[in-house]
Amino acid sequence: MFTGIIEDIGRVKSVEKRGSFGRITVETALITKDVKTGDSIAVNGACLTATSLAGKSFCADVSAETLNVTTLGGLKSGDRVNLELALTLSKPLGGHMVTGHVDGVGVMRRKTSSGENLVIEVEAPESVLAQIVKKGSVAVDGISLTVAELLSDAFTVAIIPHTLSMTNLLSKGEGSKVNLETDLIGKYVEKFLLTRGASRVTEDFLAENGFFRKR
Repeated sequence: MFTGIIEDIGRVKSVEKRGSFGRITVETALITKDVKTGDSIAVNGACLTATSLAGKSFCADVSAETLNVTTLGGLKSGDRVNLELALTLSKPLGGHMVTGHVDGVGVMRRKTSSGENLVIEVEAPESVLAQIVKKGSVAVDGISLTVAELLSDAFTVAIIPHTLSMTNLLSKGEGSKVNLETDLIGKYVEKFLLTRGASRVTEDFLAENGFFRKR
């Protein structure tokens, strides 16, 4: 598990393709004596396992499934990537609960300035949009963000200057692909509706279960 609070911007040293699998090597200041082989590290929001450590770099194997459903297969030497170490009991939960399991790939189709903030419009698959709500949480390349607006085929997020300085968003232009992970709660709600039937969720049902008080 992760929080969506990026801890470092790493630099890709190499990406090797080995048949349907791959291996990525990333240089980062996060490699300290507390990081060991086998630890989970989120790379642009995708949970990977550090298979080896050397100096200030780590290597991670990337499965065929991860290559298929994320943007990691398109990375190249020199690219900047968002990194976060796995959540521990002593780590503040400053963002939201992020699993590191990417739900889909979006496209940054528009970037506009709004005062000191940057507003990004992200085109997303229908399956991802179904689990997103306005003012809800979404992870974009591993960054915990709040949905500002929900459109028919996209959503927008407003990025504050601090987040821009601590992530790789400034290095991504319009048309760039990003990994998306929706809020875990939204997935449980969708599962409930699909298995129990949406017709069961009525105003009376919600009132009886404490979601609101009928007048």
